[in-house]
Amino acid sequence: MTATAPTQISPTADKTPTPYDGFDRLYIGGRWITGHSEHKVSPIDPYRQTTIMEIAAANQQDIDEAYQTAKQAQVEWANALPSDRSKVMQRAVQIMEARREEIVSWLIREAGSPRSKALLEWQASYQLMQQAVAVPYQVEGRLLPSDLPGKESRVYRRPVGVVGVVSPWDFALHLANRSIAPALALGNAVVQKPPSNTPISGGLILAKIYEEAGLPAGVFSVVAGPAREIGDAFVNHPIPRVITFTGSTKAGQHIAKQAMDSPIMKRVSLELGGNSPLVVLDDADLELAVNAAIFGKFLNQGQICMSVNRLIVDQRVHDEFVDRFVDRVRQLKMGNPHDLDTVIGPIIDQAQLDSLMQHIQLARQEGARQLLGGDPDGLMLPPHVFVDVNNQMKVAQEELFGPVALILKVQNEAEALQVANDTEYGLSSAVFTRDEGRGLRFALQMEAGMTHITVNDLPNAPFGGEKNSGIGRFGGSWAIDEFTTDHWVTVQHQPRTYAF
Repeated sequence: MTATAPTQISPTADKTPTPYDGFDRLYIGGRWITGHSEHKVSPIDPYRQTTIMEIAAANQQDIDEAYQTAKQAQVEWANALPSDRSKVMQRAVQIMEARREEIVSWLIREAGSPRSKALLEWQASYQLMQQAVAVPYQVEGRLLPSDLPGKESRVYRRPVGVVGVVSPWDFALHLANRSIAPALALGNAVVQKPPSNTPISGGLILAKIYEEAGLPAGVFSVVAGPAREIGDAFVNHPIPRVITFTGSTKAGQHIAKQAMDSPIMKRVSLELGGNSPLVVLDDADLELAVNAAIFGKFLNQGQICMSVNRLIVDQRVHDEFVDRFVDRVRQLKMGNPHDLDTVIGPIIDQAQLDSLMQHIQLARQEGARQLLGGDPDGLMLPPHVFVDVNNQMKVAQEELFGPVALILKVQNEAEALQVANDTEYGLSSAVFTRDEGRGLRFALQMEAGMTHITVNDLPNAPFGGEKNSGIGRFGGSWAIDEFTTDHWVTVQHQPRTYAF
């Protein structure tokens, strides 16, 4: 397949590209169409609390059309030369670079992302797209030894076919594209259901980028709509062979069950909830630990799957850590997310704010002592800090997903490890010590998919969790494993003698 030429202004042109428009429609089978549902998807600007636009949602008919056209288009796309697929990804890289401010502005406007976070997200997605340029050349087959005379045993690695992507709103662009880009580069077709909070920055803008890059019609579709109407139909449909989902554990468990109960069973890749611990041992560099804790807890107002949820601090350094931490939190600017120096922007919507307020009240009822806080102003919630928290409190066992920091005091390293692992989740984690060997020994005992100094995501690394934090890994060669399948073929080069 020869990729079609870009239809809009070249991203390498000297002048700024004309901004995208038409986001009130869905992208299905290479066409921008009005969804057929009676419902609307109405994203709001969380800071201004105004409706951005109304988008006619997809219904089950639209889901079926997206999958049917994906199945048809995927065959030719999979047979395209690796260079053809690579060139599309390269053009997408150029477009992302040329449209950086446009993309960042949508992340701020639709998700309430502070500009610093939006720039970080653009960078992460841009780097991922750069890596996808080489992915078509990274697929490898194998020759296996055979004990049968004249028998050659080959393993071919092929695209799975059609991939269904259900993505979240917190890092809307990046967490969608980390599945979409490698899946496309490997020769799959993709149908995406973006979050209703961020359907533009989390999906439709990617459709514009890939369309402008020359991706053939039908290879990528975006179907926005409420989960209650199209969620099960999206997962149950017989065409997709893999479903990837990032979101809550409860929703992920439902999706996994639906995928197994569908007419044709399919693989799932799930990145789910977290209760990430950041452990500060007695010999830690406290300045470094506090700075990392601030970033890990309050990036995007704490609305990130791998945000620090529990700060577990050795009693020998607990008081000094708390003093330094609280002093730093007091200095964080809360306000307009468009300002580069704003750290705390708005909560995504009223439902999420209500959940946070319930957790704050619960922390008080359970006996936690509040050092910082304040009442919400619209969807703006000041940072809250609680001490005297123990791991048996309900608030310490749940994912908070907001600017609420819980600090737990422990007696020693052994208790720190026990508390860190005492959770149903196992996504991300962190440990601070001046002794690298001690830190490594501690990290290898943590029941988590990742252990870092702070929030971290690299395009060539395995991103994923243990326990109720998910199944599978995103990133690098692990993404290749997720979006391809092995086909074992044997060739008999000389006549074989059979047993009967």
